[in-house]
Amino acid sequence: MAKEYFGLIIGAILVNNFVLSRFLGICPFLGVSKRIDTAMGMSGAVLFVMTLASLVTAAINKFVLLRFDLAYLQTIVFILVIASLVQLVEIILQRFLPVLYKALGIYLPLITTNCAVLGVAVLASKNSYGVFKTTVFGAASAVGFGLALVLFASLREKLELARVPECMKGTAIALITAGVLAMAFMGFAGLGG
Repeated sequence: MAKEYFGLIIGAILVNNFVLSRFLGICPFLGVSKRIDTAMGMSGAVLFVMTLASLVTAAINKFVLLRFDLAYLQTIVFILVIASLVQLVEIILQRFLPVLYKALGIYLPLITTNCAVLGVAVLASKNSYGVFKTTVFGAASAVGFGLALVLFASLREKLELARVPECMKGTAIALITAGVLAMAFMGFAGLGG
């Protein structure tokens, strides 16, 4: 059992990384990766929301959708749950933890449209994971997303200091760098389950 979870965690973080292998969450990956501090903020917000969303969507899927034979509504329900959950978390943080709310800033609303969060719920449902396994998968996937985001941000900061040909500056070199980073992560292919 522990080996199964270890394989799931390593697989979600390194082997089947949501950004670099599954190509989910590319918009925030490219948009929030110009500086390490913004990448760290987004990573923390994604970890919190993706773990919580995984738990809630798995519970709704198991105890409501599958029980009442409503599995065909999964995608719509997952989208509504994730959007509602993000809004609820934002309201609670703003009211009770204003320091954390300010620290997360714009990152929390951005997560509503992050397809990686929906991807976790859909993939866990497709693989018939239970509630706990889905939550572990969601947390590990968020860690993998954060790892890729922070690594990419550090590379982009280094590129700002490098002499890059004029035609390669900006988005072009960012996409090439993302491709090289994705190839580097392919080296972990034999590790996860």
